[in-house]
Amino acid sequence: MATLPSSNRNWENVFGTWGCAPSATDQEKCERALLAVRKAINADTKLCSKNIEVFVQGSYANRTNVRQDSDVDVCVLYKGAWFSDYAQCPGLNSSALGLVDSLYSYVEFKNDVGSAIRSYFNADSFRRGNKAFDIHANSYRIDADVVPCFEYRRYFGTAEDYRVASGTELIPDNGQAIINWPRQNYDNGVIKNNATSRRFKALVRIFKCLRNEMVSNGHSVAEAIPSYLIECLIFNVPDGSFGSIEYRADVRAAIVHLWNATLTDEMCDAWREVNGLKYLIRPGQPWTRAQVNSFLHAAWNYIGFK
Repeated sequence: MATLPSSNRNWENVFGTWGCAPSATDQEKCERALLAVRKAINADTKLCSKNIEVFVQGSYANRTNVRQDSDVDVCVLYKGAWFSDYAQCPGLNSSALGLVDSLYSYVEFKNDVGSAIRSYFNADSFRRGNKAFDIHANSYRIDADVVPCFEYRRYFGTAEDYRVASGTELIPDNGQAIINWPRQNYDNGVIKNNATSRRFKALVRIFKCLRNEMVSNGHSVAEAIPSYLIECLIFNVPDGSFGSIEYRADVRAAIVHLWNATLTDEMCDAWREVNGLKYLIRPGQPWTRAQVNSFLHAAWNYIGFK
């Protein structure tokens, strides 16, 4: 995709377009995909009587999706059993809570969800992936990734006085468990958006579009920056850096803050994901501080800031 040199582009107009909320048509197709998955689960004789919640998560739920985000993540959450984490609550364990192991395993649940999806949708539109079941789009709905999950519960405090954070856990076919916090992501995103006069989500969409365009134009440094990381980076920009009359000023302020803060490990060590429960730039993440800093430097030059 060819673009005008940065010096010849009206970046304020570009950012204004990129920052727009998802269209009503996109949201309607998302809702139809969600409804179709719910119908598939309810139509299955094994799953219809179980304690299951079906909901949209990720960028479509948070309304930070852009055109290139073609797939909607639909979580199929089984709440009749859960994975427990007591690491941050010394002295507490399943025995103390009177819990017993579930007879219904995650692997069995995932297979049951796959059977339900395959039975409900046309076989040609169904594919089993490592993490999710892919349902291809039609004129009525968008592509959907159906993600089977068990509830994940992390306990904090002491055995006598504890609290619980509820998330989701999935086990890909390759066996490496993945923990997510969709409710916390949504709630904290709403709080941040309200605190920044609705500029937070607009800037997330702008930076996602910027990243996608840079990739299309051969800037390989942008390929290491996934969509969710962008959302988390903008979340860590101080509220006072948002709210300028022009989007261009907010974009500039965000890059300045993030670039300076990612010059060293220490300056961004305390950053967390939007969910507030996981550190953003520490070992174990699929990205590094250096990659983030390089992307921000490239983005600054790509726009033509001085």
